[in-house]
Amino acid sequence: MHKNVTFKNPWLPYLLVLPQMAVTIVFFIWPAAQALKQSFLVEDAFGLSSEFVWFDNFVALFTDPAYYEVMINTALFSIGVTVVTMVVAMLLAVMADGVLRGKRTYQLLLTWPYAVAPAVAGVLWLFLFNPSNGVLALALRTIGYNWNHYLNGEQAMALVITAAAWPRIAYNFIFFLAALQSIPRSLIEAAAIDGAGPARRFFSVMFPLLSPTTFFLVVVNLVYAFFETFGVIHTVTQGGPGTATEILVYKVFKDGFIGLDLGSSAAQSVVLMVIVIGLTAIQFKYIERKVQY
Repeated sequence: MHKNVTFKNPWLPYLLVLPQMAVTIVFFIWPAAQALKQSFLVEDAFGLSSEFVWFDNFVALFTDPAYYEVMINTALFSIGVTVVTMVVAMLLAVMADGVLRGKRTYQLLLTWPYAVAPAVAGVLWLFLFNPSNGVLALALRTIGYNWNHYLNGEQAMALVITAAAWPRIAYNFIFFLAALQSIPRSLIEAAAIDGAGPARRFFSVMFPLLSPTTFFLVVVNLVYAFFETFGVIHTVTQGGPGTATEILVYKVFKDGFIGLDLGSSAAQSVVLMVIVIGLTAIQFKYIERKVQY
C-alpha cells in the first residue's frame, strides 16, 4: 500500500523546487535560447549590428570540410577518454576492493586526483611530456621513441586524452568501488566454490551486476568529454598541431572569442548540444535495454 505525501500548504512543493528551477533557467535554458537565437544572426565583432540570415550559419558549417575533421577529432577524443577512464577505474576498483590491509588509504589516494581541475591536470601532463625536459618524454627517448606532441598530431591526441582522463578516473573509481561493495559476497563465494577463477567470477558474476553503474558512467563520461574538457585542450595543445586536437567545444571558443564570428560560434554550440542530446537519447533507448537492474 502506497501512502501519498501531502503538504499542508499547497505552495510549499513549488517553493522547494524553486531554487533548482531558477538555476536551471538562468544557467541552462536561457543561455541555450540565446545561442539558438544568435545562430540565425550575422553580427559584427562588437555586437552593434546584426542581420537575420536564417540557416546560413548552419549551411556554412556543414559545407566546410574542416568542420567534419573537427567532428572526427571529437569522436576519437570522447571515445578515448570514456574507454580509458572506465577501464582503468574498473581495474583499480577491483584491485582496491580486494585489499585487506590499508584499504582506506588506497581508496583515499586513488580518489585525490578528482580534486584537480582539468586545466591544472593539463598543465601537469604538459610538463611531464615536454619534448625538451619532460620526465616522461626523456624516458621515452631513452628507449628510442622520439616524443614531440608539438609536431606529431597522434601524440598530441594521446596526450590530451591522457590529461583529460586522469582526473576523471577517480570519479569513475568512486562509483565502481561503491557498486562492487554492494554486491553480496555470498554470490562471489558461491562462484568460487563452484570452481570459477578470478576472471570468470568477474565477467560472469560481478560485471553483469555492475551494468547500471557502467551505463550511468558511459553517459556522464561522454558528456564530460564533449563539454568539460575545454581547459585541457586550451592549456595543452590549443587545438594543435594544426587542427589535430581541435574538438567541437574548443572550436566554438576559437571561432567565437578569437575569430569573433559570433553567429557561426552560436550555430556550432547548437549543433554540439543536439549531438550530445541525441547520443544520450540513443543510449537510453538502446543501450539501457541491456542493463540488468
